[in-house]
Amino acid sequence: MYAAAQAKPQSFEAGHLGPAPISGPHLVATYKAGREIYAQGDLNDKCYQVTTGAVRVYRLLSDGRRQVVSFLLPGEMFGFEAGSHHSFVAEAITETTLAVFGRRHMQERSRELLALALTGMARAQQHLLVVGRQCAVERIAAFLVDLCEHQGGGKLLRLPMSRQDIADYLGLTIETVSRELTKLKERRVIALRDARTIDILKPDALRSLCS
Repeated sequence: MYAAAQAKPQSFEAGHLGPAPISGPHLVATYKAGREIYAQGDLNDKCYQVTTGAVRVYRLLSDGRRQVVSFLLPGEMFGFEAGSHHSFVAEAITETTLAVFGRRHMQERSRELLALALTGMARAQQHLLVVGRQCAVERIAAFLVDLCEHQGGGKLLRLPMSRQDIADYLGLTIETVSRELTKLKERRVIALRDARTIDILKPDALRSLCS
């Protein structure tokens, strides 16, 4: 279904301070966890804004491994690629609702969308810096700090993604991710409520690990 130009979008997840929703007519689409939004080789004729849930964008390497290049949270946009066809795969991590904009709307809102695309590019560059860190704990710390900032800067961090997603994003093994999180817990920098919820006990100490 299409939403009216000034219709109020579905509410974003609590605690996230993302960009404002893009106005204008758009298709509202809901995806279950794990469902593919687009695949490598699909026509690149739409862009997407996350309303609720979370999305991972990745590419399958020639040896079968998966490289996650970005996580998208409520308010963030994705689907921008230079070519006419997608070079990456986008999947819903949890049940996710998207606002889907067609090519015509993209052209009409080119200035607004360019600013969002540049923001996404800056995040991608930051990701390269994180992955380039030699120490695993620095990568984990930088990831947690970045995600915390995108969820409003509080001390309660909710992870929509799995340990395997994090490992594929940071260029680590899932065993290394679990081990480094346990070390941060033992040092009382963080507390693990469960597999998807983290309390940041010492924000300054966490930031110092990735500075």
